[in-house]
Amino acid sequence: MTATVCGLVAIGLLLLLPSAAGTDPTLGPVPRPGEVTWWTVAAVLVLQALIVAWVSRYPTTALPALAAVPLVLVAPAPGVAFSLTAVAEMAGVLLAVVARPPRRRLWGALAATALLLAVGQCLNDVRSGGVGVATAAAAALLQAVVVVGLPLLLGLVIAAQRDAHDARSQEVQALRREQDALLQAAVSQQRVSMSRELHDIAAHHMSGIALMAAAMERQIDSDPATAKGSARQIRAQSSAVLDDLRRLVGLLREEPDATRPVETVAAVSALVETRRAAGAEIDLVVPDTEPGAGIGPLAQLVAYRMVQESLANAAAHAPGARCAVEIGDVHDGRLTITVRNGVRTGPDPGPGSGFGLVGMAERAQLVGADLAYGATPDGGWEARLTLPLDGTISTTRAPAPLPEDPA
Repeated sequence: MTATVCGLVAIGLLLLLPSAAGTDPTLGPVPRPGEVTWWTVAAVLVLQALIVAWVSRYPTTALPALAAVPLVLVAPAPGVAFSLTAVAEMAGVLLAVVARPPRRRLWGALAATALLLAVGQCLNDVRSGGVGVATAAAAALLQAVVVVGLPLLLGLVIAAQRDAHDARSQEVQALRREQDALLQAAVSQQRVSMSRELHDIAAHHMSGIALMAAAMERQIDSDPATAKGSARQIRAQSSAVLDDLRRLVGLLREEPDATRPVETVAAVSALVETRRAAGAEIDLVVPDTEPGAGIGPLAQLVAYRMVQESLANAAAHAPGARCAVEIGDVHDGRLTITVRNGVRTGPDPGPGSGFGLVGMAERAQLVGADLAYGATPDGGWEARLTLPLDGTISTTRAPAPLPEDPA
């Protein structure tokens, strides 16, 4: 398209040149349509237009060619008509700079183009007569600077604006990718959080239901009345599971009326009583002061979940073992909660998944707490959580490495 426009503009000016020379004698003699010189100039202009079509692909070759082709006009010396060759040269420089911003090779091609243009214009002016060599050389150099410099400057501006637009587009794309990554991270975090909640619900209630079902199986024939009580407890535990699942689904749906019970250190006593009602043997030691005083709400939830998970692990991996929950006094700005169980008396349940320990370790890390767990000398298992008070939380810690089996 650009090549066609250049050819039409140059030929049009060549056709109008005789009329302009008739009104302005200073233009000197010009070739007229039908003359050999006119057809020679027209052929050069058409050839230049064809070369312009290749400038974007081969700028380092096409640009010098645009300035070299008009040298064939030096012999016929068309005079002012020679200046019409600058139309294609200006268009070629602009296209080259816009397509490929100047680098070392392109700068060399631009310099060669300017030099060839100046040589051709100088020779044309000298052969046309009436101008000295020095004057013709000075005028030719000035014309070369204008013909090459103006489109070069304009092309650099256009290229800079294009690069700035591309940079903004890339920045926007990078921001979108970053937002997508943050969204994926948030979704992943929510999935992990929901998986913890589901694990806690299932491990706490279902282990109790399993214990009560095992006891009821033995009581059906020997003590039917007690078996009926166990059945009622199983029903109550099942209802509790459904209630917790409904609350969890309500949180996922962001329902305003989806509330959850307050799970704090003080609520550990009720948790132990629920486990006792399911048939577990648990000793509870609490301080004389309010349990968990000075501990933030998130740390309170972490402590509650640790006790809940530890008791569920004991029921699942050490059936029949006696457990102990001890909530200590605040010492040096930290509160220690310990859950331990003895040796199992039931059949070996097999290796555990370890996900419960992973959840406890991650929760402890969130509030800057210390979590330690492992086997005891008597063959049991102990988990100890040390929580900082609100004003003593500093940095979080990486979770300890997990053993293969929590019991």
